[in-house]
Amino acid sequence: MKIYSEQQQEIAEKISPTATKSNWTDWKWQLRHSISDLATVEKLLDIEFDPEKRKQYAKTMEIFPMSVTPYYLSLIDTEDYENDPVFKQAIPLPDELDIAVHDMKDPLSEDEDSPAPGITHRYPDRVLFHVSNTCSMYCRHCTRKRKVGDSDFVPCRDDLQAGLDYIRNTPQVRDVLLSGGDPFMLPDHQIDWLLGQLRSIEHVEVIRIGSRMPVVLPYRITDNLVSILKKHHPLWLNTHFNHPRELTQSSRKALAKLADAGIPLGNQTVLLAGVNDCPRLMKTLIHKLVQNRVRPYYLYQCDLSEGLTHFRTPVGKGIEIIESLIGHTSGFAVPTYVIDAPGGGGKIPVMPNYIVSWGTNKVILRNYEGVITTYTEPDCYQVTYCDRDCDNCNLTLKLSDAEEYRAIGIEKLLSDWDETCSLTPQDTERLERRDDNGDD
Repeated sequence: MKIYSEQQQEIAEKISPTATKSNWTDWKWQLRHSISDLATVEKLLDIEFDPEKRKQYAKTMEIFPMSVTPYYLSLIDTEDYENDPVFKQAIPLPDELDIAVHDMKDPLSEDEDSPAPGITHRYPDRVLFHVSNTCSMYCRHCTRKRKVGDSDFVPCRDDLQAGLDYIRNTPQVRDVLLSGGDPFMLPDHQIDWLLGQLRSIEHVEVIRIGSRMPVVLPYRITDNLVSILKKHHPLWLNTHFNHPRELTQSSRKALAKLADAGIPLGNQTVLLAGVNDCPRLMKTLIHKLVQNRVRPYYLYQCDLSEGLTHFRTPVGKGIEIIESLIGHTSGFAVPTYVIDAPGGGGKIPVMPNYIVSWGTNKVILRNYEGVITTYTEPDCYQVTYCDRDCDNCNLTLKLSDAEEYRAIGIEKLLSDWDETCSLTPQDTERLERRDDNGDD
């Protein structure tokens, strides 16, 4: 029997002496043999943990459980496993028990922004639809540690119906992101049904899926699954590669199937200390991604979830990485570096600043090499005043089905049609004094 590597062959035979290549590449076989205890990790990798460390790992697992597919476990370099990026993402480490003062169970306030079961509605025109709490692997850096691995929540059609009803009754929702857990943990027939239900909602223009299956269990991307996905275009898929070593032959094959099916692919990388906090490593990752028709989408600053302190880097490290990419590789290969704001503020881009200064009619800029240059602005700019009367606008864009538009935040201050001149926090001492004066 020959699978893809000697280590994979050895692991398969230790799991089942009669295992064949067809077993190894069967995603359901992989799930049935997911590793959830330390003794099996040691047996399959032929390593032996230090007794004290094994005790610490076990203590971590009591709070944050472990589940690793045989496939992903096989990627670990057993000669230097403690420094291995796959090991660090898969095996519970004692550092996870270091709960910092700023750590939160729900750092993004997803539960507070949930108007219906399974729905997080944070942005005006799109929702996150949690369709599963289970994954093929429990990533140690997961922002949803409070939910992932909850075996009591395996949604059926009735569980999903409330979320579908909310989307159906909320016409401003044009974009639905299926997330979890991992949506591809659902059986094919349920994925087909769910996508069909969403596609039947007239105002849903785009369906997106967030899945780490191409990384940790690429065999899940079967021909049957791909044929189902093709039925429900326009469909987009974002996956989650964090290190170049994860782009194996099997992963590349899975990505090719999805791309060949006409599904645009993106990648969301989390910046992790000791895993990928290196400009050269990150450039290697994005180059491998684009070679496999995956566009780098986001580089995430690690969230403030409980037990992730050891993974977090300073924001400056992310800026350094972006500086090493802009101008040094293709523009479309540079991800947007974002902080997903604690408290539900959404994704905030944090990128290098290329504006050095700004005068009356000149902008002073610098490029990636350090060249300082100027851009002269027009002396006479005929402003197109916007009063939201699109039917009588002098621009040629005539939107027959234009929706009512309501600006918020900084856009509101920049708009012509809204008289708001400042955005003021509600609980300042100054406003309290005003209230007190008004009561006299």
